[in-house]
Amino acid sequence: MPPRPYLFNLGWILWLSMLPSISFAQSDTLEAIAERGDGIYGLLRRYSLADDRCNIDEFCKLNNMAREDQLIVGQSYRLPIQVYTYNGESIRSTIDDNDWDQAVAIQAYNETMLEAGRRSQDYRDDRVLWIAHHLRHCRSIEEATSESADATTATNTAVSQSDVLDREITPVGDQATTSGNRVFDIFGPEYARVPLVDSKLTGRIFYIVSGHGGPDPGSIGTRAGHRLCEDEYAYDVALRLCREIIKHGGVAYMVTRDDNDGIRSEEYLDCDKDEKYWGGVAMSQSQRTRLFQRSDIINGLFRSNKQLGVEDQTLIAIHVDSRNSARRIDAFFYYHRDDPTGLSLATNMQAVLDRQYRRVQPGREYSGTVSARDLHMLRETEVPGVYIELANIRNPVDQQRIVLERNRQLLAEWLLLGLLE
Repeated sequence: MPPRPYLFNLGWILWLSMLPSISFAQSDTLEAIAERGDGIYGLLRRYSLADDRCNIDEFCKLNNMAREDQLIVGQSYRLPIQVYTYNGESIRSTIDDNDWDQAVAIQAYNETMLEAGRRSQDYRDDRVLWIAHHLRHCRSIEEATSESADATTATNTAVSQSDVLDREITPVGDQATTSGNRVFDIFGPEYARVPLVDSKLTGRIFYIVSGHGGPDPGSIGTRAGHRLCEDEYAYDVALRLCREIIKHGGVAYMVTRDDNDGIRSEEYLDCDKDEKYWGGVAMSQSQRTRLFQRSDIINGLFRSNKQLGVEDQTLIAIHVDSRNSARRIDAFFYYHRDDPTGLSLATNMQAVLDRQYRRVQPGREYSGTVSARDLHMLRETEVPGVYIELANIRNPVDQQRIVLERNRQLLAEWLLLGLLE
């Protein structure tokens, strides 16, 4: 399907004025102005396009040139990058292509260009999506995803639902969060014993999934010379929320698990790769397979608990977002468009955080939002749920929301209030 027409509006014209060396052509391809010393390879290298021969061939075709031709300083050239108007829902629906791996590669490419300063805004903010030629027309998507995300080569071993469920999901020992002695080693020695405060959540089951983990640290920020790995901070908040649920009589499954971390008090949490899934399931090297591991595990537990008569079951996925370092983001919530329960839950949680922020910081304007999004964890799981982004891990002010232990605990407690209400 050809790309949707790309129309100018005042907002985009103002954005383009900030990037004088880039423009959009009527043919929906990105253009860049050659600078002194640029050759074809040098220009394409700035946009991470020079390593693929097909990008070079496409550049020459677009500009009616030969590989050995010289570029003229100050002249605009069409790049092998298509420009789409992002629809705000998903990359796949934007480009009318249901290839999940390809969408991941496209997202990684746009985030790489933002990090490198080629883009001035995240595509989810300005609704301008760049699609490098090679991501749709050249190499295998697995290779493109790996290189765009600076990851190791992914192994794409398929994990079927029956493989995961039949062999590896057996709630035993300290994994069972219904333990009679109320000691749960997953929280660490200091927090292992969990008192029963009340029974407000009795009869309700929650599947808590913190984002990324294992071979994938997620988004990474830096602060005072320390690396901030998304998976570590999302995991700590998720653990705290899980513990709060158990305190109020609920049953909580920590789907992502790190047996030697527990709840931590440090500001700077060590990045590691030893996380596993419920039942001791090792995380695949393939990002796509990891997502299906999570959803398969949750669906198996959901069906088992439903057969036991438990109808009130909820999924909560916790992440930390990554945007331009200058952009502050309040915690925001996603739900699937076909999940009215998820919408209600997301709205509840957002309202609680709005109220709590105004209480502890009078006059503070809370800007967290609720919106529908076609995310794997919301689409592929059978459990009503909400997907939460806590902050911008690259913004210095937002970072305080996750590096300070007290703030991580408050986030967990406020999310719990959304469940209680």
